[in-house]
Amino acid sequence: MTQPMYTYSVPVFKQMLTALQAILARADAHVTEKSIDPDALLQARLFPDMFPLIKQVQTAADFARGVSARLAGMDVPKYEGNEQGFADLDALLTQTLAFLDSVDAAKFADSAGREIVLRPGTPKEKKLTGQAYLAGYGLPQFFFHVTTAYDILRHNGLAIGKRDYMGAY
Repeated sequence: MTQPMYTYSVPVFKQMLTALQAILARADAHVTEKSIDPDALLQARLFPDMFPLIKQVQTAADFARGVSARLAGMDVPKYEGNEQGFADLDALLTQTLAFLDSVDAAKFADSAGREIVLRPGTPKEKKLTGQAYLAGYGLPQFFFHVTTAYDILRHNGLAIGKRDYMGAY
């Protein structure tokens, strides 16, 4: 039997990151076709105090890896976060999807009750059960960054819609 905590995390992350990867490929083609500086999209923000597109994608990938690893009782993989262009973001998402493919569903047994400690040893340390971590923190954070990346591109004229956002399900 597939573990429910696995079912509600890893396949969801894979679906949305695969869709985001396809959207970013369209954005890359769009800037080439229209002779637009790629940084016009990569550094675009919805508001000055928000992360730009490139950081939204990096953060979504970070959450997908981090949530999955913590729930599986694995070390969270570290990535440099020095992506500069669409090709770099594509490579990051490819690496993240490969990591998600490597996560064993069996490692999610009892993860709903597993203690997850965020920012250990700092004044912002927070302890949650795996279920609270996934439902109340991990998934909302992940979807916020994926959605914001989508919104930045849509706001800047990329012809994408809900079907693109959802990907294959």
